[in-house]
Amino acid sequence: MFTGLIEEVGRIRSAEPEGEGVRMRIDASRVVSDAKPGDSIAVDGVCQTVIDLDKESFAVVAVGSTLGRTTFGDLRPGRRVNLERALAAGDRLGGHLVQGHVDATGRVERIHRIGERVEIDIHAPAEILSTTVLHGSITVNGISLTVNAFPAPGALQLSIIPHTWECTNLPDLHEGDAVNLEADLIGKYVRRLLSDPVEGPRLGEAWAPRS
Repeated sequence: MFTGLIEEVGRIRSAEPEGEGVRMRIDASRVVSDAKPGDSIAVDGVCQTVIDLDKESFAVVAVGSTLGRTTFGDLRPGRRVNLERALAAGDRLGGHLVQGHVDATGRVERIHRIGERVEIDIHAPAEILSTTVLHGSITVNGISLTVNAFPAPGALQLSIIPHTWECTNLPDLHEGDAVNLEADLIGKYVRRLLSDPVEGPRLGEAWAPRS
């Protein structure tokens, strides 16, 4: 589990095919300071398991299904990526509950600076928009962000403050780029319960499997 508050921006040192996936080594400093093999680190919003590390980098293997569902299939050496360690019990939850399980990719349609802030319009699939509400939360490349508006059918708008712009890889985005999207966790559960409810015990009754 993560919060969507980026701890540092790392850089991909290498990306080599491994089986049906890709083995990546990522230059970093803060997130490896107390990490060990087996720990989880979100890389551009994708929960990955550390398989090897040193004081300046860590390695992960993204499997084939991850490449097909995220932007990882397009990652190349030199690319900057947002990094966050898994949430520790007792930490402040400054963003929102993020699983690191990307639901779909979206595409940047418009980037517009207004004074100190930057507006970004993203075309998103229906599965994302169906659980997204105005001023609710969404995760974009691992960043916990607030939905500012719905500028057009099939699109959502983000309003980026200077701190977020400076401390993430958002300045690297261009119109037409793909981004990793994770819909709001609570919204996904609500949609599931309303669209396909599962019969359960009445209030006060103990649950028992049917014979």
